[in-house]
Amino acid sequence: MNKIEVNGTSLAYDDTGSGTPVVLLHAGIADRRMWREQIGPLAARHRVIAVDLRGYGDSELPPAPFAHHDDVAGLLDALDIPSAALVGCSFGGAVAVDVALAHPQRVTALALLGTAVSGHEWSEEANELWERLVGEVDPEDFVASAAGEVRFWVVGPGRDPEDVDPELIAFATEMDQRALAAELALSAVDVAELDPPAIGRLAELRMPVLVTAGAADVPDISRLADQIAAEAPYATRLPDVPAAGHLLPLERPAPVNAALLDFLP
Repeated sequence: MNKIEVNGTSLAYDDTGSGTPVVLLHAGIADRRMWREQIGPLAARHRVIAVDLRGYGDSELPPAPFAHHDDVAGLLDALDIPSAALVGCSFGGAVAVDVALAHPQRVTALALLGTAVSGHEWSEEANELWERLVGEVDPEDFVASAAGEVRFWVVGPGRDPEDVDPELIAFATEMDQRALAAELALSAVDVAELDPPAIGRLAELRMPVLVTAGAADVPDISRLADQIAAEAPYATRLPDVPAAGHLLPLERPAPVNAALLDFLP
């Protein structure tokens, strides 16, 4: 693990391999460890940087206002990297898109895996699925909250927990408990959002974009992938990855790695 000062905070990251740079941005229910199956294969051809976003994992959270997308640009500055490809999953994908809109000259390509998008509003179907699968949970009960989020996101609405590798569920639960503590701390800090948000600006993404989702994920995620592919001018929509939920890089690394190696410049 490395640490580096970025925009007044200390970000933790792993820096592996050499070649064209690729930055991996983790899901909001995870941290940089979710990329453990990607780093080795990608590092054979690329300089791979897996970072904990501010407040998550081993990165710090000073009380000063900040924006995640500016932190990623600041990380590139601190590492003396003019531009990089960004690979993001879920919340990390939303941050990647925001970086590409706020700092387009810094992003050579975007790979978005089960991505969120800033400004997107969840459908009534998604809200009803949450109520059916999880229900009300005390947000300060990290154990119960993580169990609910893993059931919703990692297992997905069309599968039972018994259908999913128990090691994946255990690892995702451990990461999510830590991420929930990070999100509680982040709620007390002024986190600036991209303005206007990305959901109405996808046509501004002028770099190559690869987008896919897990076939077992919440339907909203697949629809977002469709929307990005329809609106971003240089987007490629891969079919949803079979037998994969929200953390598809962990659950189905082989097809994800093959797609990334084929796409990344």
